Amino acid sequence: MPQTYKIAFWNLENLFAPDGHPSHEPKVYNQVKNDLAGWTDALFETKLTQLTRIITQLDPTVLGVCEVENSFVLEALVEKVRATTGRAYDVVHADSTRDRRGIDTAFLYDTGRIAFVPGTLFSHFVLRSTGTRDISQATFRTASGNDLILLANHWPSRSGGTELSRGYRMVAGETLGYWHKRIREETTEDAAILAMGDMNDDPFDESVSIHARASRERGDVERSRTAARFYNLTWNYMRQLCTDPTGATRLLHGTLYYQGDANAFDQIMVSKALLTAGQPFSVREETAKIEAIPEMVSTRVSPEPVRFGLPKGNAAANVNTAGFSDHYPVSVLIDEI
Repeated sequence: MPQTYKIAFWNLENLFAPDGHPSHEPKVYNQVKNDLAGWTDALFETKLTQLTRIITQLDPTVLGVCEVENSFVLEALVEKVRATTGRAYDVVHADSTRDRRGIDTAFLYDTGRIAFVPGTLFSHFVLRSTGTRDISQATFRTASGNDLILLANHWPSRSGGTELSRGYRMVAGETLGYWHKRIREETTEDAAILAMGDMNDDPFDESVSIHARASRERGDVERSRTAARFYNLTWNYMRQLCTDPTGATRLLHGTLYYQGDANAFDQIMVSKALLTAGQPFSVREETAKIEAIPEMVSTRVSPEPVRFGLPKGNAAANVNTAGFSDHYPVSVLIDEI
């Protein structure tokens, strides 16, 4: 029986445990303690509630996430999602203690619609001199026995300057491209692979287009015989209409905004198998989009997502309890024949 799966990704913006919580890694806590000053249990719970409001509306089969501190915050989030949706969501997560700020990638998935295949979780580290980021890889199996391999990415930030830090993201792109190649070698060239995440670069940057081999041209991927190439669906939502809480129509040019300028850092890429007729899965290319749910959309001049923030010692000034994240989620629909 044909099935449809919604695959989504969301940068949850600094989902840390409350200040002083025993789950903090001591070395990480020393790096972030000033940001967490005033991050109370009540604020943490409010943040979880706000995230759950959006996740409930997304209703994903699998949600890739990043900027989550550890298993504690993920379990707290998924418990609230379960209670709100009535669905049996679970977590796939490899704790990345190597990251200087202690933020991880992970997956939340609906166990009633898809299953995680035990033993298929891998965490690929992207090293840099001041820290690291990780790419989480996991295989999910449908009731029909077909496997969908997902990679949740969070690439090194632009801190220190875009040009000075670009090499780290090139390494991240090479890491993703290499593991795409290795997956095909270890499984089959027809493996259904979807990579998603916050790349901290746009789809036209070299880290994505050259090093990760993620093309804007569908035909280039379809005609590729040996190379592991991705088709980058992000180009489909570089310009998208949305509605803000007042009902006004706004035009988005990206998934986040910095000083009024948009970037499409949150991306979705698919392997050739998801474009090829006769394979178990096919991507509905036209459904790839930014999930700009109206309550998330700022009414300011730039239609940026309404962020929640961290207290940094002054919650009244730095936290918006009506906010969510500084990134919009992105999603796409995958059909199974």
